[in-house]
Amino acid sequence: MDWFVAPEYETSRLVFQRALAGVYLVAFLTAALQFRALLGERGLLPVPRFVARVPFRAAPSLFQLHYSDRFFAGGAWAGCAVSAALLAGMDSLVPLWAALLLWLVPWLLYLSIVNVGQTWYSFGWESLLLEVGFAAVWLGNDEVATPVVVLFLLRWILFRVEFGAGLIKMRGDECWRKLTCLDHHHETQPMPGPLSWFFHHLPKPLHRVEVAANHVTQLVVPFLLFTPQPVATAAAALMIVTQLWLVLSGNFAWLNWITIVLALSAVAFPADAPDRPGAPLWYEVTVLVVAALLVGLSYRPVANMISRRQVMNRSFDPLHLVNTYGAFGSVSRVRHEVVIEGTLDDTAREDSEWREYEFKGKPGDPRRWPRQFAPYHLRLDWLMWFAALSPSYAGSWFGTLLERLLENDRATLRLLRRSPFPPDEPPRFVRARLFRYRYTTWRELRETGACWERTFVREYLPPTRLAGSAHRP
Repeated sequence: MDWFVAPEYETSRLVFQRALAGVYLVAFLTAALQFRALLGERGLLPVPRFVARVPFRAAPSLFQLHYSDRFFAGGAWAGCAVSAALLAGMDSLVPLWAALLLWLVPWLLYLSIVNVGQTWYSFGWESLLLEVGFAAVWLGNDEVATPVVVLFLLRWILFRVEFGAGLIKMRGDECWRKLTCLDHHHETQPMPGPLSWFFHHLPKPLHRVEVAANHVTQLVVPFLLFTPQPVATAAAALMIVTQLWLVLSGNFAWLNWITIVLALSAVAFPADAPDRPGAPLWYEVTVLVVAALLVGLSYRPVANMISRRQVMNRSFDPLHLVNTYGAFGSVSRVRHEVVIEGTLDDTAREDSEWREYEFKGKPGDPRRWPRQFAPYHLRLDWLMWFAALSPSYAGSWFGTLLERLLENDRATLRLLRRSPFPPDEPPRFVRARLFRYRYTTWRELRETGACWERTFVREYLPPTRLAGSAHRP
């Protein structure tokens, strides 16, 4: 079927597949390096406890069938290995059927992680990676020309990502309609980057232009993805530029990068279309069946997207095949941070020597400048931002976090930038306090060298120690 393929998108397919493999690699590396403290057998939210109460049909995962920390580590590192092989072009060296299976492996492994990941994996970009990854399975390899149906599916995902995000903003916080949200967002976003302070201090009229441009990119430009070339390429390029602007302004894990990867699939790169043999009948039938399934499953996400009660980042099936997306439907005006401290004193007093734990990404020491971590995802740092919004967000894991700090648990301490206590001398007490953070002004930065100014708000959790611990002799 001549209409089934689009040979002019061969370069687009190649660039898209290699970039997607790179995102997969970061995602699996994040899981491999952080799972033990977050989800392991002694983690903050252990997988064995989760699978004991959640049936397989509700959260299909390899780890529903068997779990051990070693098995999980094997799955995560296997995902890294397969992703690296795909990044190097292994799928081009094997038959078509083997290439499809090779791309199916990281999707299955990451699905298994997300479905037992609980609150640590509740972010929209987890489902987005799975949805994109499943559609990418059917792109094929060098044995066949690029199937136009799959290209349509990828544009359909990109459309829902951008248009859904635009709608949630217009329906949500009034500051998006007044074009004033960026007066606050760069200061209150979950994890600022090294340039966020400067973005915050841009002139307010420029902030208005930024918001207006964002509305155009998310509410108008997505429709151009389904127009002929070169208009579709121009629309995709505009989305890529917008996402790169967001990459510079903050740390949003791989949300921006997976969106850029999606947009690359809509770009028609100038190149001579190579001659490819016709696609096998079994491949054409499989792709069409999968496309029909995904279009049919799109009903609920689309119904949610056009609803006045639109919700963000929800999956409508346990395989995360088709989902709904959105971000920052509301913007915080004030930044709060939970600061955790410990002391070696036998009695917890206000005048005890309290030492502060330092996190890798979230604000702490006012003089420490934010670093760039994205696309790597610091999951604990992100959840600490939610914990500062309300203790209810952290009720299931925060107490266990403090317990692990009291134990000087090595896996937990690896999630932090620095512990103020030596490995052989854990704190006797830990406590949590809530501070209000704001960016310093240009004058304050010059005078103090601090990018943040913080003010104590209240006690978040009083001093606590391990149950049954005795005083030192």
